[in-house]
Amino acid sequence: MDNQSVAQVFADIATLMQLKGESVFKIRAYTRAAEVFEHLPGQVSLLAQDEETLKEIPGIGDAIASKTHELVTTGKMEFFERLRGEFAPGLLDIMTVPEVGPKTAMRAAEDLGIESIEELEAALRDGSFATLPRVGEKKAASILRHLEARVNQADRMPIGKALPVAEQAIEALYAAAPEVRRLTVAGSVRRWRETAGDIDILGVADDPESITATFAGLPMVVDVLGQGGTKASVVVSGGAQIDLRVTDEKHFGALLLYFSGSKQHGISLRERAQRAGLSLNEYGLTDQGSGDLTTYETEAEVYEALGLPYIPPEMREDLGEIAAAESGEMPVLVELTDIRGDLHVHSDWSDGRVPLEEMVREAKSRGLQYVAMTDHSSGRGIANGLSVERLAAHNKEVEEVQALVGGIRVFKGSEVDIRADGTLDYTDDELAELDIVIASIHSGMSQPSDVMTARIIKAIENPHVTAIGHLTTRFVLERPPIEADFDAIFRAAAANGTLMEINASPKRMDLKDSHIRQARELGVRFFIDTDAHEPVGLDKMRYGVGNARRGWAEKHQVINTLPVSEFERFLSTPKPARATFLVNPAAAG
Repeated sequence: MDNQSVAQVFADIATLMQLKGESVFKIRAYTRAAEVFEHLPGQVSLLAQDEETLKEIPGIGDAIASKTHELVTTGKMEFFERLRGEFAPGLLDIMTVPEVGPKTAMRAAEDLGIESIEELEAALRDGSFATLPRVGEKKAASILRHLEARVNQADRMPIGKALPVAEQAIEALYAAAPEVRRLTVAGSVRRWRETAGDIDILGVADDPESITATFAGLPMVVDVLGQGGTKASVVVSGGAQIDLRVTDEKHFGALLLYFSGSKQHGISLRERAQRAGLSLNEYGLTDQGSGDLTTYETEAEVYEALGLPYIPPEMREDLGEIAAAESGEMPVLVELTDIRGDLHVHSDWSDGRVPLEEMVREAKSRGLQYVAMTDHSSGRGIANGLSVERLAAHNKEVEEVQALVGGIRVFKGSEVDIRADGTLDYTDDELAELDIVIASIHSGMSQPSDVMTARIIKAIENPHVTAIGHLTTRFVLERPPIEADFDAIFRAAAANGTLMEINASPKRMDLKDSHIRQARELGVRFFIDTDAHEPVGLDKMRYGVGNARRGWAEKHQVINTLPVSEFERFLSTPKPARATFLVNPAAAG
């Protein structure tokens, strides 16, 4: 079992114990175990072979260690099975649907006999679910919309799961087969798509068959779908399918291009080759007249042979990138190394997991020049949001940590709720005390499009709002985006000098790539940040950069590529004059 699967079992136990009314201390123990296993750097499947090793992990006691050992070594846990048997079948599945809480799920089982996702969908469609207490037609319609979005993408996994699995497989294969000379992820994961159907890995070796055989025998593999001379397809723990293809060095460039996709980009390249009397496949370019094959070690060489500059993988979606390459108008995409600061970070002042000072030190250790501590405002009671008094104390601690840590600029900030009417949690005087104000929606997500649009634009026009956070509020594969006139929103943002956040959290990826491109074309500027709630979250910046690149965002369009002195100058520029601050690409350093 992978770490996420083990963590989910303990999270489910905590949920069921809460429904039973068990001791809050027991519930916290299982919740803590779920968090530990989810973020564990090593593989719990290996550590759990020895209970004593498990006990060395902070937060894992004797009982949790014993249950984890049982779960990993046998594939099930008697305690969990017994506990789950006390509730209606399918209860945990039903509760995974957004807006279906524990009490609603239990009432649905008791009153309507709903024990599966299929029965839930039927009850939503025939109107019976809406008759449950505290549900109603509006909430039922919203739940159905969530369910339809999830069903439509049920065969895909978020990149936040796919990429770590791919990297784990590559690391394991390098360790097991040191003779392999190169391994790289391909397909939709390499293009940083927000979801993937399966995972493609390509390699270079002198003896491909030995590599595919070694790969099929890795401990993480639970099922071998096929294994031959140059390729192997397997299912790994956690359910992901990985397809490995191994070639020699001379074919690698064409192979990588072919299997990186997208399908339409590949079709357009093959049509281009045909017009030049060539045939393009995973082995190289074949002259259709002579039949001679030319091989390529790099993708850049293939593009050059087709009369094109190298096109980054994130752009290969047949959305005009080939025309842009032909005309010399390819954007110079933002790079992870361009990022100088993280402007959306939480601490245990609100719903973060570690003290403010620790988050600042962690940001500094990652080479950042600046960080903004943006704990939640008072409206987020569930997230321990800051009252006006606590905000003042938070600001004071930011100043103290700035002096104590040194070597990194720490900005006073807040993630402030946009209320249903577009007003904010804090007054203008209170907002004026902050360096960074991220205005976000966390409630009232089902408002009609016109109401939602006006609500967001009102926040955009506030002179103290630096940026709009996770605009669409979506969760990848879990919660659909709000309905709004995004064209109007982006035009307002550009006119007012209000930034749009590209939230790097893998579960959000918000803005999505198409919105980034739309906003970019309307003159919007962005910042990419992690929305980190713990140190490991600071490492998620790469997801945001990958998503920004899919939206064709350039360095000069991303405000936190500025060195700290230029960024401070940006903050000192009144809105809406900030709208033109980065028009000159040279300003980004």
